[in-house]
Amino acid sequence: MITLENSQLKIMVNAIGAELSKITSVKNETEFMWDANPNVWGSFAPNLFPIIGALKNDTYFFEGNAYKLPKHGMVRNNDAVILHERTTNSLKFKLNYSEDSLKIYPFKFEFYITYTLNNNSIEVQHTVKNIDKKPLYFSVGGHPAFKCPVFENEVYEDYSLEFEYIENSETHLINMDNGLISKNTKPILSNTNTLPLTHDMFNDDALIFKDLKSKKVTLKSKTHGNILSVSYQDFPYLGIWAKPTGDYVCIEPWLGIADNDDTNQDFTTKEGILKLDAGNTFKASYSIEILKL
Repeated sequence: MITLENSQLKIMVNAIGAELSKITSVKNETEFMWDANPNVWGSFAPNLFPIIGALKNDTYFFEGNAYKLPKHGMVRNNDAVILHERTTNSLKFKLNYSEDSLKIYPFKFEFYITYTLNNNSIEVQHTVKNIDKKPLYFSVGGHPAFKCPVFENEVYEDYSLEFEYIENSETHLINMDNGLISKNTKPILSNTNTLPLTHDMFNDDALIFKDLKSKKVTLKSKTHGNILSVSYQDFPYLGIWAKPTGDYVCIEPWLGIADNDDTNQDFTTKEGILKLDAGNTFKASYSIEILKL
């Protein structure tokens, strides 16, 4: 674990996969991140690149060739990620393409994830550099899991998510057999900005939103008020997820999405896929603000 601290917060990042693993109040040692209990879900905040979610049969096609990538891509749990640069208030990690990565993702890239600590907030910046001679296709996103409930003598149902604006939105349902996005939807937010949290709301996997007006969502407690917020201006998709038995909630800003049930598996036309021309650099950030210090 690599530590970064200021007068308000201490964060810890696991060097393997550059995974944000702890956000702790300096004042009272309150912990805001899920503890990655392996009996429930053994991750803290995987970094998602170059895909989000699952591919059909874990496979995509590019220029007539088939390639396999695991769910959420190649950064998660990857010990080839290195600490590239450290400043007084930031940690910058890097993953470079390799001969092994080219076998599953045929693009020459540099991927950076930078955590910057400013007062009571953490900015998480994703940088993708195309160092190839051809366009690079990718998705990128976050998967931070926040402790819920945060304080003793609370239960999961004491918590809710409050969106920036009044929303009317459906979740796009996941096919439980293969993890792909089905054509079916279910109303979730109906003229409201509040989503009460319950364990059973995740019985059918994640809530997936494609059309939210809000670019900020706040985790709220009935007894302690606003706990933290996630702002995601650069990200058009949002996932909300937890294991039904887990005392946490993931607030997931995404640039990209899992394959649709009816995909033809062409990587260049995959929903949400981004194209980065040769020699260009792409950046996208979200931020976590701790409100209950």
